[in-house]
Amino acid sequence: MGRYLFGIAALAIGAASLAMHDQLVSSWSLPGATIFLDGTSLALIAGGVATMFPTATARGMLLLGIVYALFTLTFLPQIFNQPAVYASWGDVFYALALVAGAMASNGFVAPAVTIWGLCNISFAIEQLEFFARTASLVPAWIPGGGAFWTVVTTAALALGGIALLMRRQSLLASRLLALMFLAFGITIWIPMLLTHPSSHGNWSEGLETFAIAGTAWIVADALAASHPSTSSVAR
Repeated sequence: MGRYLFGIAALAIGAASLAMHDQLVSSWSLPGATIFLDGTSLALIAGGVATMFPTATARGMLLLGIVYALFTLTFLPQIFNQPAVYASWGDVFYALALVAGAMASNGFVAPAVTIWGLCNISFAIEQLEFFARTASLVPAWIPGGGAFWTVVTTAALALGGIALLMRRQSLLASRLLALMFLAFGITIWIPMLLTHPSSHGNWSEGLETFAIAGTAWIVADALAASHPSTSSVAR
């Protein structure tokens, strides 16, 4: 199921980027921005559709992996311009998380797990950097309050990332991360999109959250497939 979620999210990102004429998950700043936007959006749509068909999944994932790798490169100038601002680094890891999903789907499990682990460490750091904003996103109807759940989810991201990097309970970690990112998408971003559909930021963060949930699911499936006899101990 992970590949379907990953593919649908890619298709949605491509379609929304075209509709809004905006780079939702990239930051191309060189000449030819319109060509880059249109070309990568169409590639995301094509790759997303391809993942729906078993015979075309590998090629679709390869295409998505290339596009997301390009998106990763578009954020590198931010690091050179503002190396002391962690958000400059964080954007790179958001895009890399999607590269990891495509890699894991096409059999490059070990490097994908490492990248995915590093990405979750980065997500935890960024939540700490923007603690107040993260807390403000937690819906008021959820018991405990925004600050409490920000601490809990930040710890979960950090521990999940460490588990993946150390290859200890990594299957369980990626499954739980998939559930957590799905919960983020359902409880936070779908309501935000419904109430503020004109916000490009909501579309960017919302669709990327579902795509990252797809990565977590794909990595978990890949780990389970590579260790079928030990999946119960979540290697």
